[in-house]
Amino acid sequence: MALNVHSRNKTSVKDAGQHDIKVLISQCIAQDIHAQKALYDKFSPMAYGVIKRYTRHDEIAQEMLNDSFYKIFTKLDQYAHTGSFEGWIRRIVINTVTDHLRKYIRDKEMLHAAEMPDDVYMKEDIVGNISYKELLALIHELPDTQRAVFNLFVLDNLSHKEVGEHLGITESNSRWHLNDARKRLKEKINSIMK
Repeated sequence: MALNVHSRNKTSVKDAGQHDIKVLISQCIAQDIHAQKALYDKFSPMAYGVIKRYTRHDEIAQEMLNDSFYKIFTKLDQYAHTGSFEGWIRRIVINTVTDHLRKYIRDKEMLHAAEMPDDVYMKEDIVGNISYKELLALIHELPDTQRAVFNLFVLDNLSHKEVGEHLGITESNSRWHLNDARKRLKEKINSIMK
């Protein structure tokens, strides 16, 4: 009998967590500043982590975080309570980041499909020998467009078509920038491993 009570408590805790998010969302929609602060405190570390993959500049990252949470708070009534709330927030953050990046992508970085190099691949064991922090530092050294395309395609699992739509470039340009990013990363990783 004690086992049944324990099982019910586990279910209650899980349901309470989902219920708490729904209540928190409702309170935020009602403009409760304490609820808004609680939601920000709960999800801003995850959002900031996503943003920092795209920029090494703290001021720009903070601006993107603020813009993201402005959009989150103004669109909370659009969340349908289906799927992960964290996933919904992550999508808004990625859209905000790409909106920012699109403003800063320069025309001279746009390349034609004819200029595409052969695909560049890295052996998994090479990448596996460096830490996430080291890899993130290397990604931050990439030019803006290559860094954005690499993050969107590799880390956020978007297709080249989706990357192109987010950044205002063609699928071919997305492929070129990804290959260029991989080539640059491979060279940097090889120089570290020597």
